[in-house]
Amino acid sequence: HLSDAFFLEFSAGRTNTGKTSYERLSGAAELMTESERELTYYNLSLGYNLLPGEVFIGSNYAFNTALYIIAGMGSTRFAGDDRFTINAGFGHQFLVTDWISLHAHIRDHIFDMDLLGDSQSTHNLEVSAGIAIFF
Repeated sequence: HLSDAFFLEFSAGRTNTGKTSYERLSGAAELMTESERELTYYNLSLGYNLLPGEVFIGSNYAFNTALYIIAGMGSTRFAGDDRFTINAGFGHQFLVTDWISLHAHIRDHIFDMDLLGDSQSTHNLEVSAGIAIFF
């Protein structure tokens, strides 16, 4: 956290993708090798706590929360090429204690793709939930 309102986030991910619908329907046409089907990404994002506040559970418990927006840039490696990637999204954070929070967010990773020779922007939605531990 840079301040009460702003924070930085570094994230990275990796997954293996399957065959495209074209490859399945054509029978023998292979567009990518198995190693090119691996997708990895990293990005650095700046977040802003849009609606910080508190949630009250009963009369004895109050928890800090924040609805935030986030955007950043990074790189995505797919089909053997590195692609400049921007991301943007929003999320909600629920602080259970001073050092543990629950969060959920939706983010769109946007990069240009030219797998079949026609360059176009792709939108890759990410939906996640997790636990963060502050130290």
